[in-house]
Amino acid sequence: MRPDADQKETAMPTASAKKRHWSLKDLVLVVVLGVVFGFLYWIFVQAWTALSITMGPAGDLAQHFLLGSWLLVAPIAIAIVRRPFAGIFAEVIASVIEVVFLGSMVGPLLFVAAAIQGAGSEIPFALTRYRNYSWLTYALSGLLGAGLVFFYSAFRSGWYGQEIFLLRLAIQLISGVFLGGLLAKLIVDALDKTGVVDNFAIGRDRLARA
Repeated sequence: MRPDADQKETAMPTASAKKRHWSLKDLVLVVVLGVVFGFLYWIFVQAWTALSITMGPAGDLAQHFLLGSWLLVAPIAIAIVRRPFAGIFAEVIASVIEVVFLGSMVGPLLFVAAAIQGAGSEIPFALTRYRNYSWLTYALSGLLGAGLVFFYSAFRSGWYGQEIFLLRLAIQLISGVFLGGLLAKLIVDALDKTGVVDNFAIGRDRLARA
């Protein structure tokens, strides 16, 4: 084997590993996304309150219809920076904004729910090694994010054993797919078209494919 070929082979893993490292701008962007969506999530809480009143006796189900909206920041952050744990980090930052600055009634337990949501949303992307950003991957992201946090919420809220337990789960999973997955895909694609994320992994990947 030629010496230069051997050097090339040993250098390649280092370059690959470097791509997986977080840069300062990646970190700053995820924090910014978390802060922005923290305020947006608070707005969604107000929508939840209004919807629960409108639904009358069935108002307790309103949270499941809107649950997917509280998953949005995870797949958006993941798709832009394409770094491990970006979804979890973004969700937790959003929950900090909700609790510390907006006085969420859930309190610190919201940090746990946010981490679970972020982990569930991140799993489909992680399984593809952050390379697949198809509609299916986004849909699975919303499905798992909504599904994992549902069982945590069910434990906290005493839903186990209720006759409408499966109805709650079904509504939340559907909401996760559409509001937490497919809507995130639309948002990411719209941002990508504007060119504002060209300096991040999503833009570099697009330019590499062109």
